[in-house]
Amino acid sequence: MELTGAQLIVQKLMEHHVNTVFGYPGGTALELFDAIYSHPDQVRHVLTADECGGAHAADGYSRSTGDIGVVIATSGPGATNLITGLATAYMDSVPLLAITVNVSKNLIGHDAFQEIYITGATMPVTKHNYFVDRIEKLPGVLDDAFKVAQGGRPGPVLIDITKDVSTGRIDYSPGEYEPHHAGRQIRTKVTRSELLTIADCINNAKRPVIFLGGGFAASGRKDLFELLEKADCPAAHTIMAAGTIGFDNERNLGIVGMHGSIAANSAMDEADVVLALGTRFSDRVALNPKKFAENAVKIQVDIDESEFNKNVHVDHMIVEDAADFVKKLLPFIEERKHDDWKKRATALKTHGITSSLDTPLPHPDEVIRDTCAMADKETIYVTDVGQHQMWSAQFLGDHNTYKFITSGGLGTMGFGYGAAIGAQIGNPDKRVIHITGDGSFHMCLNEACTAVSQNLPIITVIMNNGVLGMVYQWQTIFCDRRYSGTDPHRKTDFVKLGEGFGVKTYRAKTRQEYDDALKEAMKNSGPSWIEVLIDRNEKVLPFIPGGGTTDDMIIG
Repeated sequence: MELTGAQLIVQKLMEHHVNTVFGYPGGTALELFDAIYSHPDQVRHVLTADECGGAHAADGYSRSTGDIGVVIATSGPGATNLITGLATAYMDSVPLLAITVNVSKNLIGHDAFQEIYITGATMPVTKHNYFVDRIEKLPGVLDDAFKVAQGGRPGPVLIDITKDVSTGRIDYSPGEYEPHHAGRQIRTKVTRSELLTIADCINNAKRPVIFLGGGFAASGRKDLFELLEKADCPAAHTIMAAGTIGFDNERNLGIVGMHGSIAANSAMDEADVVLALGTRFSDRVALNPKKFAENAVKIQVDIDESEFNKNVHVDHMIVEDAADFVKKLLPFIEERKHDDWKKRATALKTHGITSSLDTPLPHPDEVIRDTCAMADKETIYVTDVGQHQMWSAQFLGDHNTYKFITSGGLGTMGFGYGAAIGAQIGNPDKRVIHITGDGSFHMCLNEACTAVSQNLPIITVIMNNGVLGMVYQWQTIFCDRRYSGTDPHRKTDFVKLGEGFGVKTYRAKTRQEYDDALKEAMKNSGPSWIEVLIDRNEKVLPFIPGGGTTDDMIIG
């Protein structure tokens, strides 16, 4: 069949079972959006407030469904607006496909209106990208992009086509074109010898800890609980793996690192074997790399060998999908009992340190606990970045899903609302609760128009302390209360603003008012905002300063 380049893109999206795309139209992308218009029942386009919100929505869609997220943008500023979203997905290994349409080939290099070298601009923040200036290349590139984005260590991929490619015509038959096989191939087959070596370490350990990262959360947790029971050991995790093991599971020690629990950080200090699954030991986890689990034999399992010995020196390196590795390891693990170790490791267990601040306003831990108590166990939680993010990870309590969606690697303020929109669209039968702070929310509240237009029942909880809380906390501790740039004196009335967007909006100054507002919000068929006022002196604790160890932990 003969198709235009734009029609071919839509055909390929359908062949790869993509039924939802996010984005924003523009002049060079005119034909592509026209092609989407012709298939309303097969490909749904969700118009976001801007392209960055579209990228975050595609990201949230991908994280919450396990499918690839797709975002489309026009040239120039449309394309450059994607960069923060692509970088966010890149840092957290999220499979994403961005399609941009540039100016025509004859205008490339002439500083044409809205011309941009987007493949150059996004090269550092994509797993791979493509520039297509001949329509004959397009079918293979599209197939290849899906394989690269989802294969090995997942990540974002960008395809930039010229406008004349979108209008050109090609005879196309499915399966006729071969992918380009871009990107390096990753070996992902652990050997029997490696399995025996790792099993021997675990079987002979006296103080083993299993350490879970975002790579494990993305690959699945099917055999994790059997491994924990068989080896009889506790588990800890990064913020990217929050919820992978139930928050209230007796073996879960909590988060490791800067704002990690006392139990998790202490267990890492005492462990004699640490099995790290899908984590890269980032600087927020291993604040002092030379001291991190320094008494332990460290085993790192990751699908990307470039992560080995990058931050922390390890004793054994296994290139393998983390969940697949656990499945293959299980037959070699012997039944063990570590009652004394387990008792000692869990003795200090707490999700976080509850607030002792004397204030009539709700405490953050109360807000998070009450939210979790009133929501069902399959609720998807999405956060922005800052104090609220850490409180959420610390206090979210028991729920069955491991869909805790947050920006871990890049730490993107403004990620949350777009991601919540993508998660809600990808999971229409589930509750999505977006937890944010007033600082982060000011960066993305424009996406309220998308939530309203799509009538999405997202509940946004805005913890408003009137300051940029996380940096404000650091300035309190490290800068002798010199609050430079963190007290913006904003007068935003979120209730009036929300009503202007068409959002049901509530304000809570007490814990009871918050609980009442949340009950009402859960009845709404469209989006809701709950502004809950908290004291600016609330702090995220525990807290280990950068470069520190457990000995430097601040707990009050």
